[in-house]
Amino acid sequence: MSCRIGITLGDPAGIGPEIVRAALASGQLPVDAEYSVIGPALDCSLGEPTQESAQAALQALEEGVRLALRGEIDAIVTAPINKARMYDIGFCFPGQTEFLAGRCGVTNFAMVLTGGKLTVALVTVHLPLREVPGALKTEKIVRVGLLLRDFLQRRGIATPRIAVAGLNPHAGESGALGSEEAEIIAPAIEKLQSAIPCPQSLRDSVAGGGNLQSAIVRGPFSPDTVFHHAANGDWDGVLCMYHDQGLIPLKLHAFHEGVNVTLGLPFPRTSPDHGTAFEIAGKNLARPDSMIAAINLAVELARKK
Repeated sequence: MSCRIGITLGDPAGIGPEIVRAALASGQLPVDAEYSVIGPALDCSLGEPTQESAQAALQALEEGVRLALRGEIDAIVTAPINKARMYDIGFCFPGQTEFLAGRCGVTNFAMVLTGGKLTVALVTVHLPLREVPGALKTEKIVRVGLLLRDFLQRRGIATPRIAVAGLNPHAGESGALGSEEAEIIAPAIEKLQSAIPCPQSLRDSVAGGGNLQSAIVRGPFSPDTVFHHAANGDWDGVLCMYHDQGLIPLKLHAFHEGVNVTLGLPFPRTSPDHGTAFEIAGKNLARPDSMIAAINLAVELARKK
């Protein structure tokens, strides 16, 4: 099925425009999809972000959302923006994820990153680390777990295996290093496991496994080991408690092919998992691999919508 993919240029002073051009010329994208570049042409100094370049990035985002909500494109791929310059022009969102959710009137959304053999979902995202424990809620963990389940099933995994990471070192060490695992995370896992009774065949194959509408959920696991097992194929996705818990292993494992996905929107949205890289803009050093992966995933999700 042919689909229409809109691609924003991000901050034009960064590497966004060049990785978009390189991706479209790569020969590594589905030939039966239609690609349109969204964003005003701006004559700017590469590597030198300004309020004008931030305004161009915002204009592209606004136009992309309008096109998607009107059904004129089937998915959005967003190039990187510079948040500091965006804040200078009144951008009041922590990032593009929250902006898109706000413009779509969506409150049930989540950030997932996928690349190589890892897929991670984030329960909390753009928060200072000191605020994470207070922001963790059992209901929020359940909500993001369900979104992760849906995403993995859309990608063809009928019975996703989801590992839930603990918050503290060694998943709290039975309470010696923190109580969040017992008080917040374990109850969330129980709720996910009890959504639908797990088939006996799955219980036999995964000790202690549960089922959330044809998914196996276990944990909380020690964060220092769970990603190793996931990368080795033992888990299809890892539910992470905070931003860097998921992004550090993902970027170590698949730095050049990681893709950021916003779940819960009325249309697919993907993005390369890197920033504007102003220091190399215009020097022919930027690799388009992550943008290529983001476009390919957008096409895949749009076809399965």
